[in-house]
Amino acid sequence: MISKAPGARLAWVKSSYSGAQGNCVEVAVLPGGGYALRDSKAPQGPALAFGPETFAAFLSGGMVQAVVVRPAR
Repeated sequence: MISKAPGARLAWVKSSYSGAQGNCVEVAVLPGGGYALRDSKAPQGPALAFGPETFAAFLSGGMVQAVVVRPAR
């Protein structure tokens, strides 16, 4: 878990399937190729950090049906 974003500012995005209720998970690409996940309702809170292989295993584990990461506009 990371308590603050690393030195570089991260570009957080949420799924295009997110509703207006704000119950969303956001994802950011970390320097070095890993990923971070955070609760969109608490953007200043902690985030979970995953290496590339662990994140791929998480996505293929059936808990997430579709994740589309697009850069913020």
